[in-house]
Amino acid sequence: MNSEQVISLYETVNELTGKMLLAAQSRDWENLAALETDCASHVQTLKAGEPVAALSGPIRARKVEIIHQILAHDREIRNLTTPWMAELSALINSSGASRKLSAAYGA
Repeated sequence: MNSEQVISLYETVNELTGKMLLAAQSRDWENLAALETDCASHVQTLKAGEPVAALSGPIRARKVEIIHQILAHDREIRNLTTPWMAELSALINSSGASRKLSAAYGA
């Protein structure tokens, strides 16, 4: 994989994480999960095909800039999904407790 292909893949991952952020902001969890799967596929391609030799000059600077954007998207996505995951966990736990009580006391 040459440097242009590497940067193109990083840019695609950046676009996908941007879409993931929009999905998280609109609480579109199904779309978020689908985008996450697509993003993971591109990251795997990067891991498998990115050359070991370091990029140089403006290409390296662009890669660093893209990585910073990806990390910012990831941070915001986590800020949005962590409370939702806590809500979901509480709902599952309370639902499970309700079933246990119903089973125990025949409601």
